[in-house]
Amino acid sequence: MAVDGPDVAGPETLARAVAERLPPLGRPAVVVPAAGFLRPASLRLEHGRIDPDARYTDWLDARALAREVLDRVGPGGPAEYLPVLWDVARDRAARAGYEPMPPRGVLLVPGPLLQGVGLAFDVVVHLRVAPAARRRRFPAEQAWELPAFDRYDDEVDPAALADAVVLADRPEHPALVLQGRFG
Repeated sequence: MAVDGPDVAGPETLARAVAERLPPLGRPAVVVPAAGFLRPASLRLEHGRIDPDARYTDWLDARALAREVLDRVGPGGPAEYLPVLWDVARDRAARAGYEPMPPRGVLLVPGPLLQGVGLAFDVVVHLRVAPAARRRRFPAEQAWELPAFDRYDDEVDPAALADAVVLADRPEHPALVLQGRFG
């Protein structure tokens, strides 16, 4: 399951909250943040540290996320996953080992810009933050990323693709909108 949304919407926070609630229901859960599958700085920042187009297209290593996580826990895979590939702080391989996926387990992958890059998720929850709310809520040092999210809305239309949308303009008052097979 993808929990797609900008960092200001808290996709990892939601994924971890869901993961805590699933074991009592007989479904163990694993959270693998997409942030652990960013490309090395030499590729990610090739066009500069504040290039919104690079943020949109060059940061996430979607092929590695598919190869090391989604394909491995999916049908025919070895039922194991790599929890992190790249240590962004040190800009080097994390050197993590594969971990077993629990039987009947649910994999949650939180992060921004996850749709439209060919990742095979069974369920996608999109945390939608309207452009005006993004502009208010993004920290000033991250404002350069805003055009990447505008482009994502225009080119991918993540709310239309998602199975469920959480309107997250105001984090203290989220609103769930079911759609697709759930609506």
